[in-house]
Amino acid sequence: MLAEERRQQIAVLLKDEKRVSVSELAQTYSVSEETIRRDLERLENNGVARRTYGGALYNEDERKETPYDVRKRSDVNAKYAIARQAAKLISDGEYIMLDESSTSFFVACQLKHLHDLTVITNSMEIISEISTVPGWTVLCTGGVKRLNAPSFAGHQAENMVRSYHVDKAIISCSCLDIAVGFTDRHEDTALLKKAMMASSKQVILAADISKFDKVAFAGIGTLHDINYIVTDEMPNERWLEAFELNGVKLLSENRREEN
Repeated sequence: MLAEERRQQIAVLLKDEKRVSVSELAQTYSVSEETIRRDLERLENNGVARRTYGGALYNEDERKETPYDVRKRSDVNAKYAIARQAAKLISDGEYIMLDESSTSFFVACQLKHLHDLTVITNSMEIISEISTVPGWTVLCTGGVKRLNAPSFAGHQAENMVRSYHVDKAIISCSCLDIAVGFTDRHEDTALLKKAMMASSKQVILAADISKFDKVAFAGIGTLHDINYIVTDEMPNERWLEAFELNGVKLLSENRREEN
């Protein structure tokens, strides 16, 4: 196994389990403890880990973005659950926008059975995944390639998005708070999501339950700005009341009743 692949697996484990042990990782990967310490040092420099005596903790600083490869491999069951529900909102022949989030990638994979979709996205991963689906029209926003993610942002991407009008935008966020709204760690992606929302008749926010009751750096919108929230688990009554107050419809696989 290559060192980078091992570090990615450790990063995913950290995000899921919140802590790791040097001795256990050394045994799992059949490498020395010194090698694991170097791996954890690299992950700490990347903002993923916070080293402790004998191991490391997951760095839950909401200001720092988890690398895309780690996000894509983490909370996979939650992403599948969200994607299955979000896909129910999309119909044949519609025009949609998908943001660069790993959650939107899973949604895109669940749409392949549909016909004659037109998809606009700033995600290189999504473009690669759906570019060969027969009968689909796929448009890339272009723009500035983001440094640590396979996606585009910037003024060119925003202008491209604003030049179209679509049926639905499916976006995600880093954090979601009742008072503040939904937020992102980076201003460039937040601005692009805003542009997608403005160009769409309906906005679908896809966010797993771990993002609730948290706030990140850059604002995207408020609950009043979205039509649907799709999540993997039922939030508490306080959130249900907030959704009802703002006219937001909730979709979740364990929801007992429809709004």
